[in-house]
Amino acid sequence: MTRTITPRPRTLVLLLLAALGALLAGAAPASAHAALTGSDPAQGVVVQQPPARVSLTFSEKVAMNGDSLRVLDPKGEPVQTGAPDNVRGTTYAVRLKGGLGKGTYTVTYEVVSADSHPVAGAYTFSIGAPSRTVVSGSGPTVGGGVVGGLYQVGRYVSYGGYIVLVGGAAFVLLCWRRGAGVRALQRLVVGGWLALTAATLWLLLLRGSYTTTGKVADVFDLGLLGQVLETKPGAALVSRLLLLAAAALFIAVLFGTYQRREEGAEKRDLTFGLGIGGLVVAAGLATSWAMSEHASVGLQPGIAMPVDVVHLLAVAAWLGGLTALLVALYRAPAGTPVEAAAVRRFSRLAFGSVVALVATGIYQSWRQLGSWSAFTDTRYGQLLLAKIALVAVMVGLASVSRRWTGRLADQGAEEERAADGAGTEKESVTAARAAAGQDAGTADTASADTAGRDSATADADASEPAPAAEDSGDSRRAAQLARQRAAVDAARRKRLRDGDAGRFGLRRSVLAEAAVAVVLLAVTTALTQTEPGRTEQEAKAATGAVTAPTNGDLSLSLPFDTGGANGKGVVALDIDPAHAGANSLHLFVRKPGGQLFDVPEVKIALTLEAKKIGPLSVAPEHITTGHWSADGVQIPMAGDWKVEVTVRTSDIDEVTVSKNAQIG
Repeated sequence: MTRTITPRPRTLVLLLLAALGALLAGAAPASAHAALTGSDPAQGVVVQQPPARVSLTFSEKVAMNGDSLRVLDPKGEPVQTGAPDNVRGTTYAVRLKGGLGKGTYTVTYEVVSADSHPVAGAYTFSIGAPSRTVVSGSGPTVGGGVVGGLYQVGRYVSYGGYIVLVGGAAFVLLCWRRGAGVRALQRLVVGGWLALTAATLWLLLLRGSYTTTGKVADVFDLGLLGQVLETKPGAALVSRLLLLAAAALFIAVLFGTYQRREEGAEKRDLTFGLGIGGLVVAAGLATSWAMSEHASVGLQPGIAMPVDVVHLLAVAAWLGGLTALLVALYRAPAGTPVEAAAVRRFSRLAFGSVVALVATGIYQSWRQLGSWSAFTDTRYGQLLLAKIALVAVMVGLASVSRRWTGRLADQGAEEERAADGAGTEKESVTAARAAAGQDAGTADTASADTAGRDSATADADASEPAPAAEDSGDSRRAAQLARQRAAVDAARRKRLRDGDAGRFGLRRSVLAEAAVAVVLLAVTTALTQTEPGRTEQEAKAATGAVTAPTNGDLSLSLPFDTGGANGKGVVALDIDPAHAGANSLHLFVRKPGGQLFDVPEVKIALTLEAKKIGPLSVAPEHITTGHWSADGVQIPMAGDWKVEVTVRTSDIDEVTVSKNAQIG
């Protein structure tokens, strides 16, 4: 006989929390989703004349306040005047004081990206010549510290609450309607609602401090809260709270009126109404994430946001439904076991969810990565690979659960046939006994009547009313006996349920699925707060576009895309000594991942537009893989030169990229 060992709820909770905690402990701070893609003056450049302003260009629109963009002199004193302005598109600028001296200046920025995440950084440029500076070259830290950690915990809890709320309700409504009366499932769904509501309020309070000062004392600053309410993320959180009020009404009907209704046309109509209403609320809650996360910015937001909503609904139906199934298998009353038909219905729901996840995931991967190399070269791509692997493991475990479900269904059919056969046999025996006893009954009737009359007189004399105390004691003993019999009967049914090999195997496989689902949820949540691979690669290619070491040479980095096969990459051009007269040029062509590679042709042209000089054409010589050079390139005078590089990657695919650089 197989002995069933049922894990305690406390043990399950501790295991799930341990897995989630390990992921949280190993997760890096939230990455910025807006990246600096250009600046003027550029990073590391040495300019001869003090610039009138400093401008920064980001990969998407950002939110700024008066202190978001600062320029510090070598002594650490601010030299910007006024608040930064949005000069065009995604470019923001701040004006500088006049008469700035020579030395190295530090530009720091601290903004909030369009998808609601804070981003900060710093870089330096020099006037006249580089110098020592008291300013640290690293940018300020936003989205970190105690407030940042609390904010990330709120994000995890909100996703988990949504999945349990939506998936649990879907399991009850679509797979196991009898579950509406199971107390354990009621607690699960209500717990998901409470977790999501509490986390939403938590995020709303933390949001102001998270994106600005990072101080715990500012969490309850009503002024910051008012500013948050005027932003897109704040509006999304408020709309989520309003939708949660509608979700509370849905839960009240589902576990109140609905579970008390008998099966019939009226209950079918109520099921349809709850299904439509629940879908609208669930989609609305998912939209509150889509309108303030990755999907709301970047490529094709009009398509990406609905796709993101479908993706989140599919995750909730699969993982949340799986959680509800696990609770039902372990905590449903012995008299209300989960039927094989309910498990089969959930299996079909889970299969449809996986299909939707694959379809929407492919689109999201293309949109957020943009290249195969981003899978391995960016943190977003690496997390996505981990997510794909976890989904594959869950699908494998689900196939095991389907086999156990099939065995459970076959076993149920055999038991039903056996019960029908036993019932037929019992009816035959009863009929035979009735026929045999009919004749004997006639003969015994007379003697029975006589004996009955004789005993009636004796019984009448002997019978007296029993004392009331004895009646009360008998009723108490009868009630106690009934309770004992009910307890024994429940224990017997539970023992039979737990001793069922098919049900035991299903419980184990579903428990394994749930354990993997916890890790999958953590990885998915980490993806939402990680910079997309496409943005990270573009930022790597564009930032530091112009750098100048102290020896005076000049380096330019120019990303290109010819549109053909192997058409993306970065051109790195070094000009030494970057002064008027003879110069040496070294050109390197790299793939987005950083590997050097050859192209059929590269050309360089230099133009001093202010003096109408040029273009001066340069045909560099190929040295080795991905490396070209030219010596003795004459640059007639100092100035702001336009450097153009033409890259041809095939017979028909060609592009020219350019950047201005101060020479001399």
